[in-house]
Amino acid sequence: MQLKYSYYHYKKVLTPEQCQKIIDLGLDQIKKEESQGKSTSGITFANTHKGGTEADISLGSKTIQEVKTEYGEKAVKERTFVRDSNVTFLDHKELYDIVWPLINKGNYDAGWNFDVDYMESLQFTVYKPGQFYGWHSDGGSDKWSTYKKYIPGVRKGKENELNQYVEPAGLIGKVRKISATINLNLPGDYDGGNLKFDMGDHTTEKYLEVTEIRPQGSIVIFPSFLKHQVTPVTRGTRYSLVAWTVGRPFR
Repeated sequence: MQLKYSYYHYKKVLTPEQCQKIIDLGLDQIKKEESQGKSTSGITFANTHKGGTEADISLGSKTIQEVKTEYGEKAVKERTFVRDSNVTFLDHKELYDIVWPLINKGNYDAGWNFDVDYMESLQFTVYKPGQFYGWHSDGGSDKWSTYKKYIPGVRKGKENELNQYVEPAGLIGKVRKISATINLNLPGDYDGGNLKFDMGDHTTEKYLEVTEIRPQGSIVIFPSFLKHQVTPVTRGTRYSLVAWTVGRPFR
């Protein structure tokens, strides 16, 4: 798919007060879940993840091919974790009222006009020193990637089990189409933790670092199929709010 804009951004669309409120809500929720014995480790389905396996190889800023060359193909599948972060999900209406219009505006201003009609729970993410999210995309675009209703005792095959959902019904039969990340920090709060896009082989710069969202309260909006990563944080703590909007598979 050829796009004039591979991503779109708006600077400082949230106030410092709004950003701090989201940070406080997220940290309170993480603390509550951990006090209940729940894990807040970020999980990436269909990939080995830290905290859920005995994985001991950090993908970090490496590509899968670099890990494969260094450790072998088996290690990629069994020992490599692509994500190390802490997350929780926020379902506050006032947050949807802020984020949904921004994504719709970006969808229009970028010229995509993707058919989206529902937003998933908003993800609050914490990256401390050494934590990262390796190269990945947020979802597929065809019918094989749709969210499916879970029916006890019924399986469609292992590759589909990870996309089984009981509710909400607004997800069923749809795929992630637009992703968004809001930076909640002041620029000097952390080093590293850079959002990077893989622009492919036919651009002047294959790996593009998105510096536009460094100002606090800035948002970047991009197609969910675009490969991206968050490089390891080297100092401080990075806080972000992530959103996904969904719609019927591309036709």
